[in-house]
Amino acid sequence: GLQTSHFYQVHPQDSIALLTCVSLRLFEFLDEWILCVLFKRARCVVSYLRDVVFVIQSQRNSFHVRQAEKLRKDLLLQTQALQEYKMSLKLLIMQNVFFSFSLSSQFGKNSSWIMFLEEDTRVKLEKLHEVLKTFDRRKEWFLGKPLHDEESTIIHHYAFSENPAAFQYPDFSAGWALSIPLVNRLTSKIEEEPLKSDFTIDLKHEVALYIWEDGKGPRLKGVPELCTIPEHNPRAQYCATTVSSQSPLCGQPVKSDNIFIAVKTCKKFHSDRVPVVKKTWGKQASLLEYYSDYADPSIPTINLGVPNTERGHCGKTFAILRRFLSSHVPNTDWLLIVDDDTLISLPRLQALLSCYDFSEPVCLGERYGYGLGQGGYSYITGGGGMVFSREAVVQLLASGCKCYSNDAPDDMVLGMCLNALRVPVTHSPLFHQARPEDYAKEFLAHQTPISFHKHWNIDPIAVFNKWLKNDKHTEGLEKSTKDEL
Repeated sequence: GLQTSHFYQVHPQDSIALLTCVSLRLFEFLDEWILCVLFKRARCVVSYLRDVVFVIQSQRNSFHVRQAEKLRKDLLLQTQALQEYKMSLKLLIMQNVFFSFSLSSQFGKNSSWIMFLEEDTRVKLEKLHEVLKTFDRRKEWFLGKPLHDEESTIIHHYAFSENPAAFQYPDFSAGWALSIPLVNRLTSKIEEEPLKSDFTIDLKHEVALYIWEDGKGPRLKGVPELCTIPEHNPRAQYCATTVSSQSPLCGQPVKSDNIFIAVKTCKKFHSDRVPVVKKTWGKQASLLEYYSDYADPSIPTINLGVPNTERGHCGKTFAILRRFLSSHVPNTDWLLIVDDDTLISLPRLQALLSCYDFSEPVCLGERYGYGLGQGGYSYITGGGGMVFSREAVVQLLASGCKCYSNDAPDDMVLGMCLNALRVPVTHSPLFHQARPEDYAKEFLAHQTPISFHKHWNIDPIAVFNKWLKNDKHTEGLEKSTKDEL
């Protein structure tokens, strides 16, 4: 059961088993989002440092596998240097559902904490050890860096509308921890009363709500030493955790003429939304087409022969996919599909795509889930932008996947198809389905966002200029790439 220096691959059918092995079956309804179940066949590491179990959340895509491996190696090196604490690092390979029950009891007996890390989380083990020692491990604790909403927001189902700031939830980038007594109680709860869920939107908030249980469970305890400032920041000396960087960059940014951009619109938005695109991020595009229900040569827009629908737009999206593989548009490695009220930074997207291999089937954006506890699926939510490698589009169309109606939800239908194909849906928190106002300020503070969505109650041009305009950070990315090369 226990082996060292290995990742393990979790198959969808093993998700419940894995959650049980760390006594966290409360997240069974999320299927693949948390722990090693972050995405189908997700790769992750479970290790323990004396009495702390570490879980590194990762994804199947090769870039994310490499990121998790870097963190694993860093934890190993620190462990070797801290022998005075008798620290060890072990990795767990999940083999079958029945073995999970004995593993659950083993973790409960030998450990006091389960600590969750993201790929970009950096840990100072000695400092973390000092921090955790200050908490009575016999009690129920839910530790993390607290976030809160400034106003009620759609991504949290307008929870706590009278006082949104009253409820705190963890910033996963800083790492978060549960004491074993809390883990064991939550395990019993989920076994007695299995969770049912429809949509999974913001796991951070949904996890905190479940643990709090309308006041029956503990609230998040803020720990100042769990930080999201860059690891090389002078203030990081006081932190047990930090983040590795503000934005991924893996080499030369993808050239703008290697990304074909499809903007979905319709006649009634030609006069208000399309001009915003042209005044903002549209200037950054080399290859862009507007697809509408009406051919307007002044824009120009292209009528794909699909009637406009008030919602869903599945027929239009699949027509775009077919056109992408046709001779009607230039041959590019990447396809970006956005709504006409999406705001996006193309230079930042170009930098991010340097981390992904276009020869793999890549589907990238902000990931949501539907019915994950009942055999559901994950999908890239359309408003924040959906990025596809050419190989992903080839596999999608070759599979025979299609819309059940023109107004079916395109992003969800694509999610079902990708799930059937076992093509991973890759999440990036830099894409946003909602407006900046809908996210916690401290959450956005350590990001370099790539996209936002919706013009409702905002000045979209002002939002673009503040959050997404080609700025010193983007220029710095390009300069650092040249320096590295």
